[in-house]
Amino acid sequence: MSDGEFGKPVILAVGDVLTGSGRIKLLRDAGLAVEQVADGASALAFAQKPVPQVWLVGEILPDMDAVALLRTLSERNLSHTALIALKNEGEPTANRVRGAYDFLIEPVGDLKLVTALRNARERAMLHAAVEDLSPDMGPAGYFGFIGRSVSMRSVYRMIESVAASRATVFITGERGTGKIVCANAIHKAGPNAAAPFVCVDCTAIDQDKLDASIFGYAPELEVDTEFGPGGAIAKANGGTLYIREICALDLSLQEKILRFLQTGRQVTFGNANDGELADDDIDVRVICDTDRDPMKEVTAGRFRQDLFYRLHVLPIHLPALREREGDAVEIAGRTLREVAAEAGKRFRNLTPEVSAAIAAYDWPGNVRELHSVIHEAVAAHDGVSLSLDMLPTFLRGSLESGKPESPNEVTERDPAEDAPPAEIQTVADDPHEDEGRVLKIDIGITLADMERNFIEATIDACDGSLPRAAKMLGVSPSTLYRKRDSWTMGR
Repeated sequence: MSDGEFGKPVILAVGDVLTGSGRIKLLRDAGLAVEQVADGASALAFAQKPVPQVWLVGEILPDMDAVALLRTLSERNLSHTALIALKNEGEPTANRVRGAYDFLIEPVGDLKLVTALRNARERAMLHAAVEDLSPDMGPAGYFGFIGRSVSMRSVYRMIESVAASRATVFITGERGTGKIVCANAIHKAGPNAAAPFVCVDCTAIDQDKLDASIFGYAPELEVDTEFGPGGAIAKANGGTLYIREICALDLSLQEKILRFLQTGRQVTFGNANDGELADDDIDVRVICDTDRDPMKEVTAGRFRQDLFYRLHVLPIHLPALREREGDAVEIAGRTLREVAAEAGKRFRNLTPEVSAAIAAYDWPGNVRELHSVIHEAVAAHDGVSLSLDMLPTFLRGSLESGKPESPNEVTERDPAEDAPPAEIQTVADDPHEDEGRVLKIDIGITLADMERNFIEATIDACDGSLPRAAKMLGVSPSTLYRKRDSWTMGR
């Protein structure tokens, strides 16, 4: 066999999915390199070849089914491989085949088959390219990060790129995505890794102490802060100042941060003479983050536009866990072993059912929520394998429904949440618009804008609850999260 068409992925047909159909010739005529193996064991042997691969897997094989094969691939960390499973509609195992990039339901037209495999080939090539260009990951992951998905490897490359610079970094992402881990990684990957790394959490410090905490205070004031009279800026001198949730700062403090970034001068709190230090007295690399949409904060007047652009020199966006293909199971397994060792428990691995449930869940709380679930399970149980009955009810249900409720919805449900939301109407013009919730659709608007307006109106009608809006629209909450992210990136 050739080396995968000069590095291009090989299509591996597993089972009898292409037998006697003339499709092997069809695919080769379309420029796709195709190989066949009869069973799962042969496929796993083929997986060791150092060439990107796209797998076309029959759901039932002579020695195992597609579920077992894909699970074994995942356990062996062959995450670079793009997977497609062919299945017959109505078979009972259809909804259990997880870990596949796409599904094709027989009968499949020739054009659709070729198109699907070409798309999967492009994906496999992207995986291989990112694998080659990404920083090496040791046994403990990448500076505290765990995960080998394409989206996270892109983050690792960005961290490597910005670490050598002293420019300001602005990290965004949902809660629990690892922004503090990212900030630490940037610091540790840079030339001043041994210098101080000082974190100021703007949501954890009383507002009346934030000024003194960041900029320091006149000695006679004796303000009680953890950073001393010089403040966090002076404590971080020569290293990194990390400001968590910078959008929580009031406008007056935002102005002081802006002045510091522009002049390098520190103005201490309560000093009549402004307490300005010489320019060369302070050398601090600033990293900040926010859970919020910073542009929405700017539009609402809660965040200074000039400060945003001054901070947004090197932006890094951390993907949500639901967008990190395959990472959730790897994170869960690593966390399980670490927490078990600390607690003196025997846990070593996840059962296949637990891996499937973790992979199926949307994780609205991201990595932080996953860590919490594993910690609670280890605290309450013991054994060699973490089994499905040891998981919370909301997570166990993910295998059956594929769209489990968030635990927050179960434990913090408002009594009015089950009531139908305000009615949404689509009208060209309504003189009684103020009498109810009305969405006006202008003639000539594009379908894309119409969809966005309708989805946003539905979310507003559900008091901002994406899970409720998703239920009303008949889609997964992750679909709405992805659409919102695409709208944000497109601005």
